[in-house]
Amino acid sequence: MFTSVYTIAVIAIIALMVFGTLMLAINRYKTCPSNRILVKYGKVGPGKSALPIHGGATFVWPLIQQYSYLDLTPITTDVPLKSALSKQNIRVNVPSKFTFGIGTTEELMNNAAIRILGLTPNAIEAMAQEIILGQLRATIATMDIEEINADRDTFSQNVMENIESELKKIGLRLINVNIADITDESGYLKALGEKAAAEAINRAKVQVAQQRRDGETGAANAKQEERVNVADANARAITGENKAMVVEANSKADRREAEADADRRGDAAEAVQTAAAQEAGYKAEQQAEIARAERERATQQADVVVPAEIAKAKQIIEAEAQKAQMVLDGQGKGEAIKAEMSGQAEGIYEQMAKKADGFKAIVAAAGGDPDKAATLMIVEQLPKIVEAQSQAISHIQFDKIVVMDTANGDYSTTANWLSSITKILPPLHEFANMAGVELPDMLGKVLKPEQVQKKVADKQTSSTSVAE
Repeated sequence: MFTSVYTIAVIAIIALMVFGTLMLAINRYKTCPSNRILVKYGKVGPGKSALPIHGGATFVWPLIQQYSYLDLTPITTDVPLKSALSKQNIRVNVPSKFTFGIGTTEELMNNAAIRILGLTPNAIEAMAQEIILGQLRATIATMDIEEINADRDTFSQNVMENIESELKKIGLRLINVNIADITDESGYLKALGEKAAAEAINRAKVQVAQQRRDGETGAANAKQEERVNVADANARAITGENKAMVVEANSKADRREAEADADRRGDAAEAVQTAAAQEAGYKAEQQAEIARAERERATQQADVVVPAEIAKAKQIIEAEAQKAQMVLDGQGKGEAIKAEMSGQAEGIYEQMAKKADGFKAIVAAAGGDPDKAATLMIVEQLPKIVEAQSQAISHIQFDKIVVMDTANGDYSTTANWLSSITKILPPLHEFANMAGVELPDMLGKVLKPEQVQKKVADKQTSSTSVAE
């Protein structure tokens, strides 16, 4: 029994410790709303004095860490700046309102956690107001009073840049600047306002005068335009009436022209119809004549053309038969001629073969020398050659020969003439040389010209001696 009580006690203590730990964890787990910054400080990390968190949640360890909140609600403060010295050494009053709040960037949250954590909103407002007053005076000192009064946007921009750079050092950021009014103690701005008002009044008077002048000029121009428009309207009316009359006249002319054209087309249509009827009649007669001509042509063809075609076909058949007969006759004659020519060719072949055998015998008789054989054959033909030479001058007839000889030179003119006559005949040796054959010495030799002259001279000398 004692063991059971002890076990129950241990279990209860363990359960109590677990429950206490759970409640402690729940109690130390902190969430951060969106309009606040949770600043955890204590032992938060090396080199850090605070750890700001915007949104989310974090666990705050007991004993070694604590936490606090910074409110992000914007703060609006009135800054009644008076007697601020401008660049022109004119003191001005610039009452304004500034709206600022704690920034949510990491740099601004760290600065706020270090500088203003634990301060009340009033203390934060007082601190920011002192910074704003100082920077506002510094900004006014760099600008002319005309710039401050006339260009409010530039003035506000300069103020925001200068003041926000100082507010960031304590974790604040400037949200809005509202300059209420700018006045000065010397009345300079009032004088500028009166000058601007006077200039505006003068410009307004000038504009009123210009408007009156423009109104009177416009009225005169309107009257002039009215008269011109009336005259122009009258002229257009007269022109319109004239055009209408012209249109009416053209319409009547068109109507008469259309009527005449209709009459002309009607007459033409009647003539066309009449011509068409006549043409149809002519065509019918033509068709009848063509039919009669076709009938006559058929009759003539049956009586004349058909017999002629039959006769023509008969003649063609007969001509074809004659042609075939002539072809057969030609073939027969061709065969006969072929046989005759073949017989002649065989005879010539036999003749030439015999001659070849004879030439072989002549060459053999000449001791196998072809040149000597050729010489023997030429010698055999000498009678025929001499006969041909004698026949060359046998037909020349001389009725009378008159010789007038001067006997100048080595021999007489008569001798020259006879010598030239004989030279007309082809010399035997030259004829043989042309044939490529050299004649034997027994047929004579060819003398050179000087040998011929010598022989002639010798004959003349011998003749002279006989005469003496």
